[in-house]
Amino acid sequence: MPLKGELRDFSTTQLLNLINLAGKTGTLTIFQAARPGVMEEVNGKKREKIDVGPERARVSFKGGKLIYASMEGREGGLVSILNKAGKLTDDQARIIRERAKNTADKALALLLINANYVSQNDVVSSIQQHVLDVVYSLMSWREEPFRFDDEVLPDKDKIVVPIDLENVIIEGVKRLKEIEELSQHLPNLDMALKFPDNPKEKFKGIHLSVEEWRVVSFVNPKNSIRQIAKANNMSEMEIRRIIYGLEQAGLVELIKPPGMEQAAAQTRTRPRPQQKPQVQKIVVSRLIDKIRSI
Repeated sequence: MPLKGELRDFSTTQLLNLINLAGKTGTLTIFQAARPGVMEEVNGKKREKIDVGPERARVSFKGGKLIYASMEGREGGLVSILNKAGKLTDDQARIIRERAKNTADKALALLLINANYVSQNDVVSSIQQHVLDVVYSLMSWREEPFRFDDEVLPDKDKIVVPIDLENVIIEGVKRLKEIEELSQHLPNLDMALKFPDNPKEKFKGIHLSVEEWRVVSFVNPKNSIRQIAKANNMSEMEIRRIIYGLEQAGLVELIKPPGMEQAAAQTRTRPRPQQKPQVQKIVVSRLIDKIRSI
């Protein structure tokens, strides 16, 4: 039987540790937390019930190694992954998508390598980074339902890259702290960006990465940071890190988009309804400290 639970009782980091220690083969599926609005009793304490919603992410393992990951809202096709990594230009990606609509990733990788679009190392490193980005993102999730199915692996046409989990866990824990710091600095992704005065002077001698240049190309008071992230297939952590670096270098400035200012003005003119006191959430202790098998 599959292992089922919720991340509020058993964190993603703990799950990865268990899978690593036990050398498990299978797939971890994480679902959206649906709230029916009722309470339940767990270990003598009441808390809000969470039902299983639509699938949000899927992570696969073989012999305790991370091999594949996908997430809702994150393009996981080979062309999108190579484009995001800067291995394919936007024009190349558009043409390849049109000409290879029904081609599986493995076959497409061979075609691109033989046509000298990319190297084998480009494919492996880009997919590895995509998988890591997905896993690092879901390590910050705190309540979603999950299920682990033994011996369930991705389709054979998917490209898998084995990655040791020990380093993933260590790096993931470091990034969790970074996420907290970046979220405090930039709590609202609905803010927009603008260039400072004399932007050409600011950008002289500046060397930016491919992803940083892509973000810069979308800088416009009409574009929210959330929209920029979606357009560039970036996670919230990735966009926050890039914006923070650009802001610290004096290359961009945070501003409120026009829509936000209008909404705020309308809110100020409306009478505020009386707010009902919120029910205090019950802190649930971890169910298990250490398990060696699932």
